[in-house]
Amino acid sequence: MNCSRLVKGGEISSAAVRRLIRKGGAGRVGGDAAKELRKVIEELAVIIGKESIEMAKHAGRTTVRAEDIRLAAKRHQL
Repeated sequence: MNCSRLVKGGEISSAAVRRLIRKGGAGRVGGDAAKELRKVIEELAVIIGKESIEMAKHAGRTTVRAEDIRLAAKRHQL
């Protein structure tokens, strides 16, 4: 599924993404790396969000719960 069109603007700041990469052990982070990781994270978040909505609907709820997010993430081996 191509989700590049699902995420219009950046919802996560570049600074936050840079901090995450540094937390992973990088000493320096290129702007292109932060931008690409931000796109990947946002696209994955949209996918997991949509799957979580479906799981909540299947359970007869309109509210997405933490367990819906966990189950959707688990389906993507996260």
